[in-house]
Amino acid sequence: MQQKQCIGKRILHSALVKILIGFAICAFTIGLGQALVPRILAIFTHNIDISIIVTSIVVSILTIYVYRLLFSNYEKRKITELSSQSLLTNLGAGILLGVVYQSLVILVIYLNKGYTVVSINSAPNVLPYLAICICAGITEELIFRGIIFRLAEEKLGSYYALLISAAIFGGVHLMNENSTTLAAVAIAVEAGLLLGTAYMFTRNLWFPIAIHIAWNFAQSGMFGASTSGFAVKDSFISVHITGDKLITGGLFGPEASVQAMAIGLLAAAILLVMSIQKGNLVVPYWEK
Repeated sequence: MQQKQCIGKRILHSALVKILIGFAICAFTIGLGQALVPRILAIFTHNIDISIIVTSIVVSILTIYVYRLLFSNYEKRKITELSSQSLLTNLGAGILLGVVYQSLVILVIYLNKGYTVVSINSAPNVLPYLAICICAGITEELIFRGIIFRLAEEKLGSYYALLISAAIFGGVHLMNENSTTLAAVAIAVEAGLLLGTAYMFTRNLWFPIAIHIAWNFAQSGMFGASTSGFAVKDSFISVHITGDKLITGGLFGPEASVQAMAIGLLAAAILLVMSIQKGNLVVPYWEK
């Protein structure tokens, strides 16, 4: 009986089972929040923008709470990856990196005469999309870097965890509208690796969360381009993008462009080297 209990405990606390349980609970929380909150809000208001903003905020806070509650009890530890220590530094650096990254990607399109500004719109109109970006950045980073990468890294080491989490992150984007195999590979290379190394460098999720939020908002909310196959109705700048798909990314958006992959890969390589120099590289269990 005791031997069976030990085996059961080892299985329950294996990296794969923790990933599956963590993913299932967080995904359920996100889905439940996105389904229930708008219905509750509909009792009080039919304003779609307010509904989007409030739902995004509630789902973000709820998912953070569930993640903290789950892993603090499951792993019997403090959730240091969501520590408020150096919070402003991580958020500021992440936002700066995300905005600069997208600015360079769009600049390449502009220099190739493929980016034309049609109109400048009212800034408050982009608030609902900003809320969506915040929610997506928080929830996706909790799942892909907080759960998948972090737990895979514990057993397989940093390099394998980077490849696995990046491949899964790119793969799920195949389900997006206007997605292609090239687009999924691009997301894996530029975003999966960059966001993974961002977590490696700081060991804090707020840095990749900020990059993710700024990345999406700058791309669509500021520059008016599509993000991961989805066009945004209300952006600060309305634009017309034309030209070679290798430069523009086609209908999927600039994330599927060659310059996005090149810049993202370069940034990831720099963060990886800095992580190694900082001593943050984790070796596989068979090398320990």
